[in-house]
Amino acid sequence: MSDLPNCPKCGSEYTYNDGNMNICPDCAHEWSADAATDSGDDTKVIKDANGNLLQDGDTVTVIKDLKVKGSSLVVKVGTRVKNIRLVDGDHDIDCKIDGIGAMKLKSEFVKKA
Repeated sequence: MSDLPNCPKCGSEYTYNDGNMNICPDCAHEWSADAATDSGDDTKVIKDANGNLLQDGDTVTVIKDLKVKGSSLVVKVGTRVKNIRLVDGDHDIDCKIDGIGAMKLKSEFVKKA
C-alpha cells in the first residue's frame, strides 16, 4: 500500500512520485511532495499591511489615498470599511464603501481595525 496522498485535483488514489514531485496519471496534475505534507487546507491566507490575518466580516481601515479607476472619486486615508469579504484575485477584498459603493481593494492598502 502506498503512503502517497490522493490527487488534490481529482482525488485519484493512483498517484506516484517522480523526484520531488507527486504526479496523478488520471488528470496529469503535478504538485510538490512538500505540499503533500501540508494540512490539506486550501484556504488562501490574506494579511493586511501590518501582517494581521484578515477574515470575512472584519472591519478594516484604508492606509493610503486610493484613486477609484474610471472616476474622480478618491477613497481617503482612514476610511473604515465594515464587513469585508475575501475573494481570489489581485484585488482580494470585496466590500461596500459608504458614499462610493461596491469596490475591490488590495489587502496591502488596509489595516485591521
